[in-house]
Amino acid sequence: MAEFKKPGSEKEFEKNFSQLNPLMDDTQAYYESSRCLFCFDAPCINACPTEIDIPLFIRQINADNSEGAAKTIYDSNWFGHSCGQVCPTEVLCEGACVYNNQDVKPIEIGRLQAYATDKVIASNKKLFLTGKPNGKKVAVIGAGPAGISCACELRMYGYEVDIYEAKAKPSGLTVYGVAPYKITNKAALDEMAYLQKQFKFNINYNSPIRSKGDLQKLEKDYDVIFIGIGLGATSSIDLPGEKLQNCIGAVEFVEVLRMKHHKIQVGKRVVILGGGNTAMDAASESARMGAESVVLAYRRSRDEMGAYEFEYDLAKGVGAKGLFNVTPLEILGDKKVEGVRFIKNKSSYGKIEKIRGSEFLERCDMVILATGQSKQVNLLEQIEGLDLDKKGRIIDNRGRIIVNKKNFQTHNPKYFAAGDAVNGGVEVVNAVAEAKIAAKGIHDYLAGADGRRKISIPKPAPKPKTKKKIGKTILKNPNP
Repeated sequence: MAEFKKPGSEKEFEKNFSQLNPLMDDTQAYYESSRCLFCFDAPCINACPTEIDIPLFIRQINADNSEGAAKTIYDSNWFGHSCGQVCPTEVLCEGACVYNNQDVKPIEIGRLQAYATDKVIASNKKLFLTGKPNGKKVAVIGAGPAGISCACELRMYGYEVDIYEAKAKPSGLTVYGVAPYKITNKAALDEMAYLQKQFKFNINYNSPIRSKGDLQKLEKDYDVIFIGIGLGATSSIDLPGEKLQNCIGAVEFVEVLRMKHHKIQVGKRVVILGGGNTAMDAASESARMGAESVVLAYRRSRDEMGAYEFEYDLAKGVGAKGLFNVTPLEILGDKKVEGVRFIKNKSSYGKIEKIRGSEFLERCDMVILATGQSKQVNLLEQIEGLDLDKKGRIIDNRGRIIVNKKNFQTHNPKYFAAGDAVNGGVEVVNAVAEAKIAAKGIHDYLAGADGRRKISIPKPAPKPKTKKKIGKTILKNPNP
């Protein structure tokens, strides 16, 4: 029996997808901030990719200075509110809290961060002044965490910034790709509206950059181009039956759910193929949409899953069941999905070996493929001089843009890039951190003595010419 009833209205949808970490009220924020030890050389700062001064903003909250707290947060992270809600704080700042060493609940840093930033967003308090116009223009491709963060930073330097976004709304994954129980569309979009009003960058919606002609026009009209396009569609695994009705990619499933809420149809028996965090989200969402059975099928063991432990616990908590050490052979059905044929396997020296005679059928009427995302190589290959990772040891990393990690400049000096298109797909906070470095790199480049300074990107060392057999290194794939 399903734990959740299928939502038939927006009110029922909101109930099923109620926020995991709801906003604190003033009293809760005061008492929670009072627990902080305000550590010297605080480990929570080191655990944050954007290095927010966490003890400082918590002290400011405790002193009833939420505006100062928000300023401290946004000084380091332009997605301060969104990250307060969607960041995996359990393995970042809160995971590093010293209270963990004393078996005491860590400070709820994420909720305090969301509390302070929500206050200034709601009041529309202006915290920042843009830099004096310097006469130079930068084009940003993509209005996701990387693109928006780079735009905010560049406006602080005085650059004119135009963002080109393929979709109808900004914020990238925080609107289109994050589970609704982590952040609402309104919360994500309110932060984007706040930032745009603060910094007055331009966003051109429904304006995809697709062709070489589009790129050449940007190259002609702008001094620098920043690529913040993120990843593409769900990767195919060439499984027979992938084209059947009710077989959908996890990224596409989450996007439709975020946009249509209770109006989408979810199967009664759902099988999710994959073991990453996106698979866990898809499982939790399917259960909350009223699915009677949700099965997470992964080709390796539970300990080898790329998903965070707390994400798996969340999926289990709403009724999802794990099926491990199984390899899908075929999605069965006439026109619609009717089941998945699996074979059991075992791991031998890091390699998966199928167990002969162990095939079985898992009945279902919907399959969600959480098999990683493809890179937007078709666009990137049209940029002259842009180098892509074609020989990555992890297959999912191939197709990433190669940059100088000191300034995130590509081999084509007019292009900079950050976010998922560079790191292969990590967290929102990582994209923000990289974009800030890229913006500084753009400023240094455009402010160079000749206006066109380029910092060279080290070439990978050549492979040794030897016939000696080298043992393989097994790496854990975060998005299997």
